[in-house]
Amino acid sequence: MGLTIQNNDLQQVDITGSAWKEVNAEKLNIDNVSLAGTTVTNANMQEVTLNDVNLQGSHVTNANLTNVTVQHANFSHAKIDHVHLFGTEFHNVVFPVEGDGNFKADGQYEPVRFNNCDLTNSKLTNCNLSNLEITDCDITGLKINGVLIKDLLEQVK
Repeated sequence: MGLTIQNNDLQQVDITGSAWKEVNAEKLNIDNVSLAGTTVTNANMQEVTLNDVNLQGSHVTNANLTNVTVQHANFSHAKIDHVHLFGTEFHNVVFPVEGDGNFKADGQYEPVRFNNCDLTNSKLTNCNLSNLEITDCDITGLKINGVLIKDLLEQVK
């Protein structure tokens, strides 16, 4: 049985290591919350805002995150697999760089990965994108700092 959340706020809590399965959330504000080590699977979240959220080591898979806003968040070691991120906006998000102290327990550095995701019409603004890996994703309309990714790719040819 899934959980449905509508028109609510989740503020100033530590729910590190939690598991969100079969969650339906609409118009949810998540503010100053630690979701470190959290797994989100088979979730449908629309018009959700994550502000000042720690997502370190989280794993999001098989989820629909439509029109989500993520700002001032730490995605260190996060994995985002098979996720529909249509229209998601990322502002001032840390996608860590090697040497910043974000290493796994065995000392290995692992970049943030978006794998097989739909990033259509998403926006990355003022984000540190060093060592961010985007593989097998739809990047149609994806903008980085207001510039279409296809235009940025044309510039580096």
